[in-house]
Amino acid sequence: MKLTLVIRQGNTQLIGQIKEIPGVLTQGQTVAEIKENITDALMLYLEDAREDDADDTASIISQEELEFA
Repeated sequence: MKLTLVIRQGNTQLIGQIKEIPGVLTQGQTVAEIKENITDALMLYLEDAREDDADDTASIISQEELEFA
């Protein structure tokens, strides 16, 4: 799976965002720092989403892990 990293100039720092998942944001001083931080931001976002889904198990009829290369 490919995702698009959009980097914009903020007031004091660069801001990085995954275009396909607007809730995944990070900031940094350099493009390299943004690229490094965005992976952590994505992992935290997915971890949080998993925790939210774990609370609503009553209606689940199937669940399986998927791996995207």
